[in-house]
Amino acid sequence: MPTEQPGADSGRPGVSVVVATHNRPELLAVALDRILAQNYDGEIECVVVFDQSSPDQSLESLSSDRPGGHRRIRVITNHRAAGLAGARNSGVLACSHTLIAFCDDDDEWLPGKLSAQVRAMGDPQALTAVTGIIVVYEDRESTRIPRADDLRLSELARRRVMEAHPSTVLVRREALLGPIGLVDENIPGSFGEDYDWMLRAAQAGPIVVVEEALVRVRWGQSLFSRKWQTIIDALDYLTSKHEVLRADRRGRARLRGQRAFAQAALGRTRPALADAGRAFWWSWGRERRVYVAVAVALRLVRAEKVLNAAHRRGRGI
Repeated sequence: MPTEQPGADSGRPGVSVVVATHNRPELLAVALDRILAQNYDGEIECVVVFDQSSPDQSLESLSSDRPGGHRRIRVITNHRAAGLAGARNSGVLACSHTLIAFCDDDDEWLPGKLSAQVRAMGDPQALTAVTGIIVVYEDRESTRIPRADDLRLSELARRRVMEAHPSTVLVRREALLGPIGLVDENIPGSFGEDYDWMLRAAQAGPIVVVEEALVRVRWGQSLFSRKWQTIIDALDYLTSKHEVLRADRRGRARLRGQRAFAQAALGRTRPALADAGRAFWWSWGRERRVYVAVAVALRLVRAEKVLNAAHRRGRGI
């Protein structure tokens, strides 16, 4: 196990940041600049994991000494399962510090992100902390901030709580390698791996929330946001894996509504209507995805138009 590496003079715990990337150098450059520019007076180690792409070793030259603490960039390749989950795990296992954060290569941290979260993690019982986000889509921005009650297991079973984005996560390494566990590499396409991980984090202990929007998230950049069959397979996997998702009618209805939308987007009218019917029954008609899935299945509206409208409001399907 690694030992704590404090900042030069502050005594603050060092933080390792895992950034998984795949052929997005311009976005990656911005993400790394924002991480290195944190006003945190402790050491920051950034582990950049190249997944199915050639590593850019020149990024390591960005390492520098700053008044608060050393800023180090390490470049590695994903040596585990191909995809986001394996890349994140490769990064975690290469980390040196006892606090670990994640940042997607298309997101940006605001300057006070780490300082606020490390303060919030002052309680030794706190295993995980998240912040709010600013959703950026085309020419629009919207702020979404979770509350502590939103991150309870029972609430997470009912809704994904996208406000608790993986780029906001700070977690103790001992918890990540212990009761919470690494990212699940068996989820099809790594779709929903963050949701699966958050469910396990909530089971391990309370999730601390810094109620500020401290990460800018570019919506709609996901490499699998429109791979509908992968989404269907991943939803089935998650439902099978988590008893808490099967036990809650509203949670089941939400996942089935998402499945219905994906079926409709693929032009599979009958399966889409069948899934929508189940979601309607389980939610007593309150699951809104039912209605958009039916509209897409009946070709009253295109799936792409619905998805773009949701993204412009900082939402997803």
